Amino acid sequence: MKTERKYGEIHPGIKWGPFTMRLPGYHLKLNPSQHIQGGLILLATCGSITPLMMNYFQVSFEVAWTVSLVMLFWVLAQTILFGDIYAAGAITPALPLTLVYMNTLNPGIEAIQGMMALFIVVSLLFLFFGATKLGEKFNAMIPVALKGGIIMGAAIAAFQSEINRLPDMPFSLITSWIIVLVLMFSIPFSKLPDTRSKIMAGSNALLLSLLAAGIVGFFTGEMTYTMEWGFFIPPVTETVTTLSIWAVGLPPFEVFLAVIPIALVIYVLAFGDLVVAHTLLKGADKARKDEKIDINPTRSHFVLAARNLGQIMTAGPLLWIHGPIWTGVQVFLIERYKKGQSVMKSIFDGPMNFYIMAIPLGLLLPVIAIIMPIFPVALSISLLLTGFACAYVAMNLVKTNISRGLVLAIGMLTAVHGPVWGIGVGVVLYLLLIGRHGEKSDESLSISDDEEGDKNKAAS
Repeated sequence: MKTERKYGEIHPGIKWGPFTMRLPGYHLKLNPSQHIQGGLILLATCGSITPLMMNYFQVSFEVAWTVSLVMLFWVLAQTILFGDIYAAGAITPALPLTLVYMNTLNPGIEAIQGMMALFIVVSLLFLFFGATKLGEKFNAMIPVALKGGIIMGAAIAAFQSEINRLPDMPFSLITSWIIVLVLMFSIPFSKLPDTRSKIMAGSNALLLSLLAAGIVGFFTGEMTYTMEWGFFIPPVTETVTTLSIWAVGLPPFEVFLAVIPIALVIYVLAFGDLVVAHTLLKGADKARKDEKIDINPTRSHFVLAARNLGQIMTAGPLLWIHGPIWTGVQVFLIERYKKGQSVMKSIFDGPMNFYIMAIPLGLLLPVIAIIMPIFPVALSISLLLTGFACAYVAMNLVKTNISRGLVLAIGMLTAVHGPVWGIGVGVVLYLLLIGRHGEKSDESLSISDDEEGDKNKAAS
């Protein structure tokens, strides 16, 4: 079996249908230096919604943590089992809007069925637009101002949730916010000389912000650490009987109808993630001529459908919707990839090494005891970065003052009253203020099927 690629070829693996399996240590080179850092960051970020799941789904910590560990399996499967090119993640901008929807449901079975219906409808959208390749046309049909308003809604909902959370942990949250914003977005910081310390700090912004918040939280009394020893034994039977589709059953038809608007919004956000990922990988492809990067949007749609359906069939829904890319990690891995084969042999090595230790670490009680108090901070950082990025993306999509005002209005309605009100009122306002012919934008939301064809030819 081929494990070494020739110069300029796609990295080899085991083909099955439209997918390619690549095994760690056989097709992909293990890099232990990335295992601990990646595993801890992934656990802290993924586990950050554990308290929310306990609240909305009325389940124990053990069940909620088990569902998160299953999510990590499907995240890793994107690289190893399905062979997609991106560093997998969740559709993070959808989380604030999902929480708005969850707040309209009763905790327990109603919330579980609502989230399950959302998973199923989003998965069907991925299958439909992947099979028909109509995703780009569907996104082109949505007016830019309306799309910007939806994205702004995610930003406002994210900021609103964190402002409400601030009184509970003011010192820890403010510390983490300042560090992550300075290291990732500060113009003065970016103008400093590119020393090794600066590069290391920027590359580990998430980890540093969590460590600093953990230390501050300990000394201010906002966090309490209780060390435990041993192994976490996932309560598989309880999880399946509580949350899986086999035990809960299909949600009522009216629940499916209710989630269609938010599912369409989530698909738009996911398509935007694919475009961002596509752009990042094109830059990596130009930097390294020894490996052909196989960007295939149709395959990506099928992988996302499989991951989301796999999640509800194996452990039930969670509050994250599986998405194509964890942007911060993807940028970090691409920068490492650009440094050459001595640092990262294949583009697939990066996500595999960054994610592979997350589940083993998540089964160690000492690790769980250390990161549990940091969960609220990890969630806060995720939502803050989501809000910050969504806000500037939304405002950058439109070029006139009327459109900017419309984006803000739609965003407020979406964040406060949900996507149905945001989209409905937004369409009316768009027709009244801008007109059906719309206006031009510099937006570039496209994934070329011609380019995809060129990649497939290279593969063959």
